[in-house]
Formats: sequence, structure tokens, C-alpha cells
Amino acid sequence: MSVEVTNESALPADEEEHSRLGRFILDSLYVHAEAELSIILVDTEAMERLHIEWMDEPGPTDVLSFPMDELRPGTAARPTPPGVLGDIVICPQVAAEQAAKAGHPVSEEMLLLATHGILHLLGYDHAEPEEKEEMFSLQRQLLGSFLGKDAPTETTL
Repeated sequence: MSVEVTNESALPADEEEHSRLGRFILDSLYVHAEAELSIILVDTEAMERLHIEWMDEPGPTDVLSFPMDELRPGTAARPTPPGVLGDIVICPQVAAEQAAKAGHPVSEEMLLLATHGILHLLGYDHAEPEEKEEMFSLQRQLLGSFLGKDAPTETTL
């Protein structure tokens, strides 16, 4: 399983921990061992440009997901086919603001955003209440299992 993490932001981040999280989530959801995932950390200006270009919304956001091969979670008996899951772009500066507001460490907010982005790549969404409950419940379960404690609460500015 290939999880590439690139930090293009001015803030430090634990790239190896993000890579381990990606592998943990993909393994937990029976994504093929040859699947590829990219996590890119960018500064506020770059995130704002992406947010405007792809979502037609002003200002930076916390995380954006760009799916490629539309892979979906598999099962133990039938993992997903190999392929490119896609890219997740996270803005550490926005994550830091959200973490301060929520009262948890920035590192946990970054992992929360990575988990959220990976689930979007796997087809989960939160536009409808039922979808939101399913996605956020799985998000808390996966991140909590990875951290070995309760996952931080989702926060938005």
C-alpha cells in the first residue's frame, strides 16, 4: 500500500504518522494492498486557490479530496481492486485554528482531517443527515482505533 505524504506548508507535521494512518484506514476498509494514496499539506494561499478553483468557494478550507479511480471499501473476502485512490490536500494553518477552537492538539486535528479526506475518497459523504451520521461515526471509530483513545470532535470555523 503506497501512502505518500508531502509537506509543502510552512508548518511542521509528522509525515510518517499520516502515512501510518492512511495505511491503517485503507487496511481496515479492505482496500487493495496495491492502492495508492497521496496526502499533501499546503499553506493557506494554496488551499484558497484550490478551494476557489474546485469548489467555487472563497477562502481556504481545511481539507479537500480529489478521487481518482473511485475505489470503494471492500471486505475481507473481496478487497477493492488495485488502483489510485486519489489525493487529499490539508491546510495545517486552518487545522491549527480549528484545533485551538476545539481544544485538542493540532496533530489530532490533522489526523482527523486526513481520516475525513480518505473517507471522501472512498465514496462517503455528509450532505444528508443519514450520510453524515454514517461517515462521522466511521471516522470517529477509525481514528479512535488508530489513536488508541477517543477521537477528537469534528470542528469547523
